[in-house]
Parts: sequence; C-alpha cells; structure tokens
Amino acid sequence: MSAPQGPHWEPRNWRQQLENIQEMRRSRDAPVDEMGVQKCFDSSAAPQVMRYQVLLALMLSSQTKDQVTSAAMLRLRHHGLTVDSILQLDDAALGQMIYPVGFWRNKVKYIKQTTAILKQKYGGDIPRTVEELVQLPGVGPKMAHLAMNIAWDSVSGIAVDTHVHRITNRLGWVRKETRHPEETRLALQDWLPRDLWREINCLLVGFGQQTCLPVSPRCAQCLNQDICPAAKRH
Repeated sequence: MSAPQGPHWEPRNWRQQLENIQEMRRSRDAPVDEMGVQKCFDSSAAPQVMRYQVLLALMLSSQTKDQVTSAAMLRLRHHGLTVDSILQLDDAALGQMIYPVGFWRNKVKYIKQTTAILKQKYGGDIPRTVEELVQLPGVGPKMAHLAMNIAWDSVSGIAVDTHVHRITNRLGWVRKETRHPEETRLALQDWLPRDLWREINCLLVGFGQQTCLPVSPRCAQCLNQDICPAAKRH
C-alpha cells in the first residue's frame, strides 16, 4: 500500500496576493503588454508563418528588453519573415537586423540552425510538443512553453523567466527557495491551479517591469506590502 498523501501545500495568502497583482496590472500598460512576444508576429500571416514568427520572437527575447525585441522583429518582418527568407539571408545581414538584442551573434547562429531544421524536419512549421521544441538550438523550456501557448494555443506548463522566478520567490510561492527558473516552474506547477498557468507569465512579467523591480522594488506602491514576506517596510 502506498503511504497516504499529506495535505496539499499552498502558499499563505497567495489568492489575495494574486488578486492584488491583477488589480495593479489592470491597465495592462507594461512593456510586455505593448511589445511582448504576443504582439511581435504578423497576425494576418498564414498560420505556419505566424508560428515561425512567434518562435523567432521568443528566441530574440532571451536576455533582451521587450522594446529591443519588438524593434528587431519589425525590421525582420519588413524584410519578410518566413523560413525561406531567413535561410536566404546571409549571417551578416541577419546580424544587422537583430542587433542590439542580447547575445545577437549567438542568436544569428541559432536562428539559422533552427530554421534549417524546421525546413528539413517539420515542413517549415514549428514542432507541436515541448520535448521537440527544446531540442532546437537556442530554445529553452520557458520559450517552449510560451510557444505552445501563443503559437499552438495549448497550455503545456508555466513559462518561468527571471521576473517570474524572482517574484514567486519573494512572495513565498515556492515551498523552499529555488535557484533556477526551471526549478521554480516545477515548484509552481505542483500547486498553482492549472487554469492560471496561461496568464501567470504575462501578469508577473509586467508586475516585475513596473513594481517588483529586480533592484529597489517599489514596495511602498505595492498592494501586497503587508502580506509579502520580502516587502521592504519603512
């Protein structure tokens, strides 16, 4: 016989904290809302092209501000952003178009390699599973879960970037402090209701851009200042 399951763990005050963050994010005017990946692709493009553009925007967005990713995507789209147009572009021209995104030289290489794989193996489309997406050069778990969400309209897991990682640790939404985003994702998925998985990334990223900043968070302006374990109370 298996041992009986203990009571399901969930963080103290998490529902109130979440409602407060939703209230603070009601205007949806953070950089992620206006220039995030979900705003970077051509929504009038053929579905296959749209999905490719979503994946490319995600690859560019790593370690890069939304404003910079958005500008790079506009330049690429102006050139014509399809699998074939990128394969025909030389590395120097691609580098000029995506500069100054973070680690742009590496991303030129990853974009070319991934695009070639998509052409050869997936008929120019992107894979439909997280397992296949993370096999592509330059694509990590956060990007894969966001690609599933935005490109395929499928919730496969919580997308955890540095904002989500930082904020959930500050709020005590992990049973014990986590060191890496992937560790945080598993900890969150263990208790956070699945119907919140889709919205939590954009909600917390915007909150992290405007209020719960990496350095000098604006605790005095935060509705959670009295129920956040990490709040700086003056």
